[in-house]
Amino acid sequence: MIQQLNAIFRRLPAWPIYVAAVAWFAWLFWLGATFQTGPEPIRALEHSLGDIAIQTFIAVLAITPLRRYAGLNLLKFRRALGLSVFFFVAMHLGVWLFLDVQIAGQIWADIIKRPFITVGMAGFGALVPLALSSNDWSVRRMGAAAWRKLHRLTYAAAILAAIHNVMVQKVWELESLVYLGLIAGLLALRLPRRRPVGQRSRA
Repeated sequence: MIQQLNAIFRRLPAWPIYVAAVAWFAWLFWLGATFQTGPEPIRALEHSLGDIAIQTFIAVLAITPLRRYAGLNLLKFRRALGLSVFFFVAMHLGVWLFLDVQIAGQIWADIIKRPFITVGMAGFGALVPLALSSNDWSVRRMGAAAWRKLHRLTYAAAILAAIHNVMVQKVWELESLVYLGLIAGLLALRLPRRRPVGQRSRA
């Protein structure tokens, strides 16, 4: 069954993920612009973009464990999903900057004084070099080893995103805690597996 799924996934292109990400943002923006998301459409758009960003991040982090433990190979979709995470986070930030706050002095004051915004901006900062280097030219230019080392920032960005998502809530919210738990669990599954002591000594 897994081999059949892998054969199907090998034939599927990754580009529809980009189209879906842009289309989903356009749909959310349309809902807000037409006041179909409640009395605070800007806040609703921010929240929806934050949710889809962290959900997509979880999908990215699940790819390696799925391959390691289930044999399901979705690696060809990882770049498109990762860039979709950056897109959603950038749109989330853009809505906050240009539609919500709008005042430059207030933006800097919020980043410095409000911890959940500080954490969120740190997570976005970690995503920027990942997005800029998510192309074949960067892999060739940097070398595979250096490129992989840089992309370990993914783990920091994921944790910061999950913490930001928990902190932004005014009360403890189960959904945000589930996202944090999923990200922590998926990162733990990526840790190298230890071999038994006897096996290491014979190696």
